[in-house]
Amino acid sequence: MADATMYSEEMFVLLIPGNEEVFLEPDELLAKLKAMLEKYPGPFPRDLQKFDLVEQQALHLRDTACEFEVTPGVSWQWYAVRLEK
Repeated sequence: MADATMYSEEMFVLLIPGNEEVFLEPDELLAKLKAMLEKYPGPFPRDLQKFDLVEQQALHLRDTACEFEVTPGVSWQWYAVRLEK
């Protein structure tokens, strides 16, 4: 099970090759992951195949992973971050 500390984070950084880093709130990251999965050519990795809905797959990725290979050799990465005020 994922560390509960991750769920309390207010921001994530999303790293996509060829793009600037993007800071996102948890719901914004979820929306980005969902859009990415909707375009994914498949087949999905085994841990995502058990979910019927893309929303569930995206939530699983956000809460239990920090990387997903969208095409061979190209991976999205995301990390919980704390921003100082």
